[in-house]
Amino acid sequence: MKRSLVIFYAIIIYALAQLSWWGYMLFKLQPGRFGMIMGEGSIFLLVFFLGAYYMHKSLNKELKLHEQKKNFLLSVTHELKSPLASIKLLLQTIQKRDLTKAQVLDFIDKSLNDIERLDDMVENMLLASKIENHSYSFPKATFNLSNLVDNIVNRLQISKCDCNQQIINAEIEPKIEITGDKFALTSVVTNLIENAVKYSKPCQSLDVKLFKKEGKICLEVADHGIGIADAEKSRIFERFYRVGSEDTRNTKGTGLGLYIVKQVLDKHEATIKVRDNKPSGSVFEVVFG
Repeated sequence: MKRSLVIFYAIIIYALAQLSWWGYMLFKLQPGRFGMIMGEGSIFLLVFFLGAYYMHKSLNKELKLHEQKKNFLLSVTHELKSPLASIKLLLQTIQKRDLTKAQVLDFIDKSLNDIERLDDMVENMLLASKIENHSYSFPKATFNLSNLVDNIVNRLQISKCDCNQQIINAEIEPKIEITGDKFALTSVVTNLIENAVKYSKPCQSLDVKLFKKEGKICLEVADHGIGIADAEKSRIFERFYRVGSEDTRNTKGTGLGLYIVKQVLDKHEATIKVRDNKPSGSVFEVVFG
């Protein structure tokens, strides 16, 4: 991609040099047509620079996307290796050591949590691919959203904190039903909560709220983590995009979670907004209208 930019700039310089030379030669041969030469030359330059500008913009966009894809592959490789290494170590420990039943069950629970993490990541990549290729139909049915959110909170509650402290404070209004794609909305809730946990300090609490307000269903996920800069709030839902501070570059992630969230919510005619939490962190607000 960088070579393409160099070639592009070289062609621009060559074209401008040729235009200047031919303009000079034409004026030298026919000095009485100076006005026509300048007028037509100006129009040509206007069209030329407009085309060059949009071509430059397109090449830069492709370059950034190429870099994001490269970072995505590196992130996926790391995220796959980490839980797989953990599962391998736990199973080898069970195999080689004489453990108590309680220890074996604890290791199995940890292995299952890592497997669920792998499953979530694979489902994310498959769903993102189907959305990008317009091959996912978003089949809709009526289901209990309260139960769905409660189940996801319970599943993510324990494994994210070494001290097994309850870190997700949930306020879920019961019996809230919604018509939508249960599989895709499961991914939405999971991604929002996992993101909140991911960008928070270990054992730091976060809040999940599901309620009805003025006939609309509202979901809020609030954390007290590092927050998101105002300049990046408009870009966090882009595919492969990851917040560019040093804090988040060292945080695991593929850059697909919030992209999936936005795409799924758009298909459900729902809105999502992000605002700063006080004194620190972010609040994601989803409204199903």
